[in-house]
Amino acid sequence: MATPPDVLPAPSSPPVPPVPRPGGTTAAPATAPDVSAATARIVPRRRTGQWISAAVALLLFAMAVNSLARNRAFQWDVVADWFTATSVMNGLTLTLWLTAVTLALGFVLGTVLATMRLSANPVLRTLSWTYIWIFRSTPALVQLLLFFNIGALYPTLGLGVPFGPEFVTVRTVDLFGPTFTAVVGLTLLEAAYAAEVVRGGILSVDRGQLEAAAALGLGRWRVLRRIVVPQAMRSIVPTAGNMLISALKGTSIISVLAVSDLLYSVQLVYLQSYQVIPMLMVATLWYVVITTVLSVGQYYVERHFAKGATREGLPPTPLHRARAAYRRLRAVADQAAPSDTTGGEAAR
Repeated sequence: MATPPDVLPAPSSPPVPPVPRPGGTTAAPATAPDVSAATARIVPRRRTGQWISAAVALLLFAMAVNSLARNRAFQWDVVADWFTATSVMNGLTLTLWLTAVTLALGFVLGTVLATMRLSANPVLRTLSWTYIWIFRSTPALVQLLLFFNIGALYPTLGLGVPFGPEFVTVRTVDLFGPTFTAVVGLTLLEAAYAAEVVRGGILSVDRGQLEAAAALGLGRWRVLRRIVVPQAMRSIVPTAGNMLISALKGTSIISVLAVSDLLYSVQLVYLQSYQVIPMLMVATLWYVVITTVLSVGQYYVERHFAKGATREGLPPTPLHRARAAYRRLRAVADQAAPSDTTGGEAAR
């Protein structure tokens, strides 16, 4: 009975003669798989698609840079002259001040709203939810214009006994100037978003850790400071960084209130000189510079609060990578220096 072809024994490898050694001894013969493994050449994987896509991307980038650099309509000389002008720097200072004040006050108020939202009191939860719902449902420009014209609704504001006599009264028109209106409007708007950011960060902490801390007898303040806040910041910081950058760019809408921020300052210049494009480029470049600085700061803040999040440790920063590359280059140069000297002496 014939054996089927699929169960025939595999052909045996041809014998390899023994390798003679000095002294008359012979080494064990190498098998065919060992010989093929030793002589096999590792061929790197071809990444043709990646090289083509990288070349296309670099070509498009070069075309965009060339268009920006060689287009005379941008008037880069005018941009350089006005980039550090006094009026522009004053507007930039006011923009940074408004961003810092509104975001700080917004997170303070937002933390209170988040605490109310997480409270067991249904009244506090309802009031917090209503506030967040209203301010997130209306555009920021509408809110600013409403606060700027609030004198039509409430001509005077007073402080006194509820539903009783007032001890201090002030005219609303005198109180709500352009700058104060911008601070109030942007702060109330940022508080609505900050409340959700803080609430999401607190909810990201595992409840089991809170139960373990309570079982150990830790106080609420210590649990909040040592357990809840450090872990919640891992979720809060990325979103808070985006809010900071959005608040920086969002201050440009206060130019409708004639507040001399960065955008309004450059608008005053190009309304007189008709150099619209270069002055807008001045504002654009300053926004890019400040946003870049804030992004770098956000990266290191996130890195600080990410300590202990993974067992592998934190990845090296760009500065660490640059130092490591510099040390490698120095090591290569130090190794190459003696060989060059030896080669020179041999040549002599």
